[in-house]
Amino acid sequence: MTTGFGVRLRHAMDHLGPLCVGIDPHRSLLQAWDLTYDVAGLERFALTCVEAFAGSVAAVKPQSAFFEVFGSRGVAVQERVLADLRAAGTLTILDAKRGDIGSTMAGYAAAYLGPDAVSPADALTVSPYLGYESLRPAIDLAQQQARGLFVLALTSNPEGAAVQHAVRNGRTVAATVVEGATVDNSLARERGELGGIGLVVGATVGDAVHRLGLDLVTAAAPVLAPGYGAQGGTVADLDQVFGVARRQVLVASSRAVLGAGPDVARLAEAARRVADGLRG
Repeated sequence: MTTGFGVRLRHAMDHLGPLCVGIDPHRSLLQAWDLTYDVAGLERFALTCVEAFAGSVAAVKPQSAFFEVFGSRGVAVQERVLADLRAAGTLTILDAKRGDIGSTMAGYAAAYLGPDAVSPADALTVSPYLGYESLRPAIDLAQQQARGLFVLALTSNPEGAAVQHAVRNGRTVAATVVEGATVDNSLARERGELGGIGLVVGATVGDAVHRLGLDLVTAAAPVLAPGYGAQGGTVADLDQVFGVARRQVLVASSRAVLGAGPDVARLAEAARRVADGLRG
């Protein structure tokens, strides 16, 4: 794999629309699909999603927690999901929000992105709140392997502002995260491409991107935007939040699509409908 993650994501978004569908097999969804809340139900749910979304959306985002809750057998299902989507040519973002220091961060990076990973994702969500540079092992490995990261920057949960809007030495914490990604994406920016170090910015953060002076365009970062659809975010919100950076935004949606299941055709149609509605 030599083409960078940002380039591959840009191509997928241009051709299939800027939608990332989540695979979130939590108890209520399995029950809504009339599935048992066990490994068998998990597998049926997850593989139905793979069948519906593989090859038809820009990216798919399994939520690791809902697989991990079933122990090693659940993780094995997650590994199959990632492998099957990879075989279909669909980009995967593993939503695990890992964040640590030193050799432990290097271990997480190797587990999810490394050349010897059992079933690597194309990108991984990570938390920078031990300091952006604490992510360096994952950043370096992702770039070496032409994979990506999505770093939490400005999340839409109410508690996030207490940390992300905090000011130190004249800069907000969110701004330092964006600045870090800007440096790490500098070569891609010079080539006019999206970089491999993306950012997570919620679709419902209002004017915070502008108010906090976050320059997403200069960062050349793909932006993963949760909060759309069932969580209240609209197309108008996306336009307001991201402005001139809107074309960089990959919109995450789970419940608005997964509610159409368990029928594969209905799931695929729901994803197409959402993706079409997001095209600028």
